[in-house]
Amino acid sequence: MTLKLSLKPGEKFVVNGAVLINGDRAASFIVENQVTVLRDRDMLQAGDATTPAKRIYYAILMLYQGNDDAARYYDEFVSEMSAFMRDIHDGETLNLCVAISRDVLVGHTYKALIKCHTLFDSEQPVENAA
Repeated sequence: MTLKLSLKPGEKFVVNGAVLINGDRAASFIVENQVTVLRDRDMLQAGDATTPAKRIYYAILMLYQGNDDAARYYDEFVSEMSAFMRDIHDGETLNLCVAISRDVLVGHTYKALIKCHTLFDSEQPVENAA
């Protein structure tokens, strides 16, 4: 499966853990083998995981990147997702959480990351209600 990656000038991205920065012009790359690729906008530092949804996202991110401590991050994912789901009363958001959990369970962590971005928006009312 090939992946076409189009980058803006100066855009950062990560390929298999190596941080790369595009030059001063837009560029496109085609990746022909299986690698982990993240754009700058998809990256999250541990210190920035300050909300329940971001902690879920960070745990999935570590699993996607093939972190050596995968068991720890899987346990963190399960713990954070379980707590998050207990506080959600919206059926659509609960279904999204189940879909994310299924993706993580079968190893489709990139799909789970993309879906998890939606949780950032649904988390706003939960934070404001507290």
